[in-house]
Amino acid sequence: MHRPPWRTTAVAALTALAVAGPLARPAVPVPLPGGLGPCVPGQCPAVYPPVSNGPIAGRDNGINIFVGGDFLVRGAAAEAEGRVVTLGSFDQNKSRGGALYNIGLAGVGSRVPPPDGADWLTTGGSVTVAPGQRLDAERGVVRHAGPATGTVIGRSIEDPQAAEPYEGLREELSTASRCYAHGTDGLGRPATGTAVNNGSETLFAGDGTSQLQVFNVDFDIAGRGGGQEGVRFTGIPDGATVLVNLLGEARVINTYSGTLTDDNAFNRLRERLLWNIPDATQVELKGTGQFQGSFLIGTPSSGTTVSLPGINGRFFTTGSLTHTSAATGGGGQEFHNYPFNGDLPDCGTTPPPPPPPPVTGQVSVVKQDAVTHAVLPGARFQLWRETNGMPGLQTTGARPDTKVDGPCTTDAGGACRATVEPGTYYWQEIQAPPGYLVPAPGVFGPLTLTPQNAATGVSATATDVKPEEPHGSIRLEKTDTRTKRPLQGAVFELWRETNGKPGLQFNGPGADQRVETGCATDPQGHCTFTNLPLGTYYLLETAMPEGYLNPRNPAFGPYQLTAANAAAGITAKVGNTPGEHGKGKGNGKGQHVAQAARPSHTVSSHTVSGRRR
Repeated sequence: MHRPPWRTTAVAALTALAVAGPLARPAVPVPLPGGLGPCVPGQCPAVYPPVSNGPIAGRDNGINIFVGGDFLVRGAAAEAEGRVVTLGSFDQNKSRGGALYNIGLAGVGSRVPPPDGADWLTTGGSVTVAPGQRLDAERGVVRHAGPATGTVIGRSIEDPQAAEPYEGLREELSTASRCYAHGTDGLGRPATGTAVNNGSETLFAGDGTSQLQVFNVDFDIAGRGGGQEGVRFTGIPDGATVLVNLLGEARVINTYSGTLTDDNAFNRLRERLLWNIPDATQVELKGTGQFQGSFLIGTPSSGTTVSLPGINGRFFTTGSLTHTSAATGGGGQEFHNYPFNGDLPDCGTTPPPPPPPPVTGQVSVVKQDAVTHAVLPGARFQLWRETNGMPGLQTTGARPDTKVDGPCTTDAGGACRATVEPGTYYWQEIQAPPGYLVPAPGVFGPLTLTPQNAATGVSATATDVKPEEPHGSIRLEKTDTRTKRPLQGAVFELWRETNGKPGLQFNGPGADQRVETGCATDPQGHCTFTNLPLGTYYLLETAMPEGYLNPRNPAFGPYQLTAANAAAGITAKVGNTPGEHGKGKGNGKGQHVAQAARPSHTVSSHTVSGRRR
C-alpha cells in the first residue's frame, strides 16, 4: 500500500534496522556495475554544459539508457540522447507531436552524443516504427537482433547477437539496486539524512559531512492529492554522492523541480545523484520539471512510464520503459545524456573494470598549392566516415556515408585534423582557400585508420590550383592614310606599361618593359601579338614601309587589355603617310628608329585613326 505522500522518514527509525555485521563496516565507494555511469572516452567534455541547442560539446560512448525489457515510444515523446540498449524490442508508435523520434543525437540536450558511426541503438528484439513515422539515428548505427520495419534514418544492421554483450547487465543492475537499498544481508541500509514530504515539497536534509549521503524514502514524491511538488536538498557536502532509495511496490514522482539552466542547487547535484527504486513493479515519473540525476530501477518485471519533459542523467531499468507524454498538454519529452560519476556502497562483489577506452587516432588533410607546394590556410573540409558499404564517398541519396562533426578550416599550417575511432574516412573539400579553385571531385581518401596505425594517424595531401588568368591579343592593322590600302613591311615592337609613369618610356633607366620585337606587317597590313596577360601596352614603330614617312611620334597607345575584352582582343589601326626620302617631316624612306642613340624618351598617348589609344 502507498503511504500518505506527506509522511516523514527519520534517520533514527531507519538506522534502528542496522545490526552488527556487514552493515557496521565502513562503506567502500565503488561505481555502478559493468562500468556504467561515467562518460566513455575518447572525447568526453571536462564539464558537461547545461541543456541547450549549442554546438556538439563532446562525445560519449557510454550507455545512457539501458532497458531490460521493451522500449516503447508513445504520445508526443521526442528524443533519447546518448547510446540506448534494450534487451527487448524497440517500438515507436506516437499518437501526436510529430512523426519523428531522435535517438543518439538530440536537437536540445547536453549536446554530447555517441561517436559518429558507433551503435546508437542496440536491441535484443525487433525495431518497429509505425507507418508515416521516422526513427532518426542519422549519424549512428541501429543494430537489432530481430527484424526492422518502418523508416529508420541511419545505418540499420540486423545482427542476431546484437544484445549478447549486454545480457549480464540486467541481473547485475538488479542485484546492485537491492543491495544499495537493503544491504548485503537484506536488513536495510542505514540512512545519513532525512526525507520529509510536507505536501508541497519533499526536503532531503543531509548530515553535512558524509561523502555518501543516503536517504530511504517509502512514500511518493508528490503533493497532496497526487499533484506536483518541489524537490530540495540541504546539507550535502561538495563532491558527495547522493543515494535516494525509493522503497515500495509502486512509486510516483510528480514534480516541477529542475531547470534547463544549471544555476540552482538541484541541477548541480546531477552527476552524483542516483534515484534507486529496487522493489517497485510500477514506476511513474511525471510533471513539468527538468528532473536531475540518474535512475536505477531494479525489478525485472517492472514497467516504468516517463512523461517528464526532461530526464537529465543515466536511466537504467531492468524492466520495460514507456517514453510518452501527458494525456493532455504539450509534448517534446526528452532523455538527456549526462553521466553518473558518484561513488556507491560496496555490495560485497568486485565490479568488473570499466571497458578500456576505444582506440582513437588522428585523420588529417594538408592543403597545398599544386605548383609551389606552399601550405594553404583557409580551405574548408568536411570529414566523412565510410558507413554504407559502397566504394567511394556518397554524400547524398538514400544511403549516404556519415558526416563526422562539422566543417573544418585549415589552419596556418594548411591542416585539418580529427580524432576518431578506427574506420575508413574521406575528406571533402567544400571551399577552396582565397584565390584558388576547388578541384573536381574534391574528395581525398580513402584513409583507413586501424588500431595498428592509430598512434601515428593517417593523412592526405590535397592540392589546389589558382584560376588561370585570361590572356588576350593585340592585332595591328597598318594602312595608307590616304588610300586606306594595307601596308606591308612596317615593323613594330610591343611594350608593356611597368614603371607607373604616364606614356611610354622606351629607353634609359626606368624604361617600361619591351615584350616582343620584330613583328612586321603582312600583305594584308596585319601584325598580331598573342597570349598577352592583362595589362596596359604600347606599340612602337621601328621601321616604315618603303616609300612612307616615319611618323613624328612612333609610339601608339595605351591599349588596355582587360578581362572584359581579352577574349575578343584589341585591334589597333595605324596609318603611314607616303613621302620620298628627305621630304616631309619624317626621317626618310626605310629609316629605322635608332633607340640606342636617342636620349631617354617619353611618348605620350597617340591619336590613331581618329581615336585616342
